[in-house]
Amino acid sequence: MFSNHIGEFAALLTAVFWTVTALAFESASKKIGSLPVNLIRLGMALIFLSIYTWITRGLILPTDASGYQWFWLSLSGVVGFVLGDLFLFRSYVVISARISMLIMALAPPMAALISWFALGEHLTPKQGLGMLFTFAGIALVILKREVSEDENSESKQKKVRLNYPLSGLLLAFGGAVGQAGGLVLSKIGMQDYNVVAAVQIRVITGVIGFLLIIFLFNRWKSLKAAFKNIDALKRVSIGAIFGPFLGVTFSLLSIKYTSTGVASAIMSIVPVLIIAPAVLIFKEKFNSKELIGALITVGGVMLFFL
Repeated sequence: MFSNHIGEFAALLTAVFWTVTALAFESASKKIGSLPVNLIRLGMALIFLSIYTWITRGLILPTDASGYQWFWLSLSGVVGFVLGDLFLFRSYVVISARISMLIMALAPPMAALISWFALGEHLTPKQGLGMLFTFAGIALVILKREVSEDENSESKQKKVRLNYPLSGLLLAFGGAVGQAGGLVLSKIGMQDYNVVAAVQIRVITGVIGFLLIIFLFNRWKSLKAAFKNIDALKRVSIGAIFGPFLGVTFSLLSIKYTSTGVASAIMSIVPVLIIAPAVLIFKEKFNSKELIGALITVGGVMLFFL
């Protein structure tokens, strides 16, 4: 049974791993900043990946990859890791990992739309309905209706407002676009190449990208200070193991053994998985409307693909 559903089980584990890593990186980003967290966690992930490929493949670095694979997987690293995660990690600080991961549920439909344009994959009316459900679920969580009284009259007006800062929501949306684009580019570039080695190429590109950002914006002092915060580094280590090492590896493994749609649908359950630990560990406020919104969002993503 397991051998027939390797891709599906890999996608489920990916969702669990991403739940852990989101909470770990939220905590670390609030302590030392999102930019140092991004660079440090990718550096750690590269070490883990290199040790693993050295043991399993006899190669520390992916020197056997073709120029085609290096190009597309590196581009995937820039879009997914550098741009996407730069936005996502900042959104953790502004609106929390729980809400950010809810917005990230838009990544699978976006990946399908990009695949439609780039790879010629078709979209069905059912997928369009799933997309509407996804948007509706997110809207239920991030929007609220307030009743305000007009000072010049006795009438009351109902206004729709955001529950969370617009900047944080846009940052999370940018993260979703980056992840979607990175996933499609990975599928183009990976082909039959080793999954872990493909992740290595993406991570190497991510490390170089964040080093350039730190150099251009002269953020060396914040990076130095980050290395002195042992508590934050422990959390980054946990996030690095479950995120760019196990999480990304299993996500690529899932799309290798099953369709991008099925894998993305299963991986989309993170907004529901993250609720319990966010409330229990970080004591975040939570209400039934947000649970219903998260369930509708996940249901919409699953409808989109299944």
